[in-house]
Amino acid sequence: MKAIVLQENREFRLETVEIPQPKSNQIQVKIMASGFNPIDYQMTENGSERKLIHSPILGREFSGIITAIGSEVTEFKIGDAVFCGSGSMGSNGTYAEYICVPEGIAVNKPQNISFEQAAGIPSAGLTALQAFKRMDASLTDSILITGAAGGVGNIFIKLLIAKGFSNFVVTAGNEESIASLVDLGVKAKQIINYKKEDIYETALSLNENKKFDIAVDLVGNNVAEIAAKLLKINGIYIDVTNFSTPESRGILFSRGASIYNISNYAYGIEKQYNYYKNGLTELSHLIENEIISPPNISIVGELNKETVEKALSILKENKTSGRKLIMKINK
Repeated sequence: MKAIVLQENREFRLETVEIPQPKSNQIQVKIMASGFNPIDYQMTENGSERKLIHSPILGREFSGIITAIGSEVTEFKIGDAVFCGSGSMGSNGTYAEYICVPEGIAVNKPQNISFEQAAGIPSAGLTALQAFKRMDASLTDSILITGAAGGVGNIFIKLLIAKGFSNFVVTAGNEESIASLVDLGVKAKQIINYKKEDIYETALSLNENKKFDIAVDLVGNNVAEIAAKLLKINGIYIDVTNFSTPESRGILFSRGASIYNISNYAYGIEKQYNYYKNGLTELSHLIENEIISPPNISIVGELNKETVEKALSILKENKTSGRKLIMKINK
């Protein structure tokens, strides 16, 4: 099969490698589309994410068609259309024509969306769903969401609106991102353009000069510090980035905050496959019943080195404009 392989010099190259064969509890999937995530480019750098590399073929989510099944597989058959957050649990990453994954983490693709749309759901969708459930908010809670126009933010906002939440303020950094949030149903007065407005002062004024009950940080670094300062005493802080700083951690400690670190990876390490199955099943139900819409996507290209490099560059520069980046693999 063809695959994009990360070299020792951290460059990518299109290579021909063996097609993986399913173990007894695995399904083999012909990948139709693969999603890109910030962790993909972070793995090529010197950060802690490098330890998550389990294959020189990167990519952690996909949709496709089952082409072979292991002897113990009972939930699927050859020809089924599935989508999956493979993480580090597959035979290889998803920048490839085929992958084998445990049947316990795969779910049937929603029938009313394309393979490309389905490939953009797992990583961001599971993260957003976990964040939404763990914050356990009431409709009267005030919520600050930083970086709301990204992949996780897109689905998180859809979940909020679908469940009747309206008392929230979000940040975004350009007109396209702001437009994408308005399209989701966010009111213009709820959006802070951090390129033009001071986040701290504007957020306070939009929340009746009160600190927020909950802060959901999808940006990290210096924005994490601002979000921490905007949180009330004993508030809830949802950290999706792992990019907190010593100052933000100090502020949160001084406020007695409850900090929830959001990680899909933890469940994969413990082989708690029900987390993936149940989460994706719930998201699929919401999409099939049109309670939430699938992510807005941008198809960057087909399976080649240039597509990968372009997509990771867009992610690194934070220029997705509220769209999930997708690579088409097979036709």
